[in-house]
Amino acid sequence: MRFVHVADAHIGSWRDPKLKEISVQAFKESIDFAIQKKADFYLIAGDLFNTALPSIDHVKEVVKQLKKLRNQNIRVYFIAGSHDYSPSGKTMLDVIEEADLGINVMKGTITENKLNLKFTTDKETNTKLTGINGLKGMLDRHNYETMNKEELEQETGFKIFLFHTSLDELKPKHLEQMTSYSTNLLPKGFDYYAGGHIHITENKTIPGYKNMVYPGPLFPANFSELEKLKTGSFYYYEDGEITKIEVKTKETITTEFDANNKTTEEIKKEIEQRFAFEDVKNKIILIRIIGQLKDGKPQDLDITNTIKKLLEKQAYYVMKSTTKLLGPDTYEEQNHKENTEEEIITEYLNQVPNNFKDEKNTILELIKTLSQEKNEAEKTTDYEHRIKHDAEQIINKNIKDF
Repeated sequence: MRFVHVADAHIGSWRDPKLKEISVQAFKESIDFAIQKKADFYLIAGDLFNTALPSIDHVKEVVKQLKKLRNQNIRVYFIAGSHDYSPSGKTMLDVIEEADLGINVMKGTITENKLNLKFTTDKETNTKLTGINGLKGMLDRHNYETMNKEELEQETGFKIFLFHTSLDELKPKHLEQMTSYSTNLLPKGFDYYAGGHIHITENKTIPGYKNMVYPGPLFPANFSELEKLKTGSFYYYEDGEITKIEVKTKETITTEFDANNKTTEEIKKEIEQRFAFEDVKNKIILIRIIGQLKDGKPQDLDITNTIKKLLEKQAYYVMKSTTKLLGPDTYEEQNHKENTEEEIITEYLNQVPNNFKDEKNTILELIKTLSQEKNEAEKTTDYEHRIKHDAEQIINKNIKDF
């Protein structure tokens, strides 16, 4: 048996047309790989699109690619992700299923407050698939908690469970603040757990749960992810062997410049010298500038001319990040601001009834979260969803248990 497992394509996530095109290209490459390997089926573990109502152009391209799979008799099974769903519960994936281009495997009934999932059986391999759609703000928790796991565990045969959420046992350290579920909420004894949602690559087996797999995004969705991952990826399963496949659409060059005790002019010169003889043709260039300037303000650091030169040398795309760049007085200003905030919070503590374990720390965490800036190339709606999601996680984490 052969299958491809992808997640978090987030088609349409980038604002810039060139980067939008790469996310589509990454999806195409995974489709072509499945056809080349003569896969039996293709799994999508949520967030195929970046929004519940994607652009017509992106829908047309996805439909075109899924038709290629259907023409090769490669079946498509999926669940919706937190980005695929609108607040009303509508999703473009419903249209894809109606067009017979794929099957959402979250099917079942609710009886006496129990979610009874039903298996979708792949007729040619007899593989049995089921799973739970991802929802924003971890609102899918109720489905996991009410799922009739015993019935699923008793089913015989090769079984795959698709999920789109964060799990405690697979969550990396840099995401430890993210709300997640215990793996125990999932049914045991499946042969493969096809994950999505958190943008990491992981293939792990823990007692009772074999082949817990996160494939990573098909293409990184923001500056920081590009910096960390540099490329997209998915997993390929063939007769028990699981292989990570990198999607090398464009080479990414990451650079970091230390601005500590330097002027804006010194940093500009340093950046220009760094790329003077670099082969940047058809590559994505990431320029991150960190530290505390000797003088001037972060907004005074204009490297437009350097970016122009890189594009003239046929760089595919150039991005800069100054989110960690500070002016000479920023530390003092920030410390004063934090001290003032803490004094005000302390003064008004316990004046309103609440269920927080630690009211003061909860408020400080919320202020920090709500003060976050937009990431490079992040859409306003995505930024707002991220901030709301992070705030909900802080509140949920700090609510007293009763």
